[in-house]
Amino acid sequence: SFEAASMELENIVTAMEAGQMSLEASLTAYKRGVELLQYCQKQLQDAQQQVRILEADLLKNYTLSEIHDR
Repeated sequence: SFEAASMELENIVTAMEAGQMSLEASLTAYKRGVELLQYCQKQLQDAQQQVRILEADLLKNYTLSEIHDR
């Protein structure tokens, strides 16, 4: 889920900022972080698209209702 991916990404960033990881572990964590970031961005884009569709439908229904009531 978005929430789980976001939390994992936060944990990776915290661990990397602590500076206690080996170079190999840092590289692996970085790669995983990129994957998680891409996943989260995709989820946000999908959610934004759904909101746009819902808003367009709402506006269309409101406009039709307003015309019908006249």
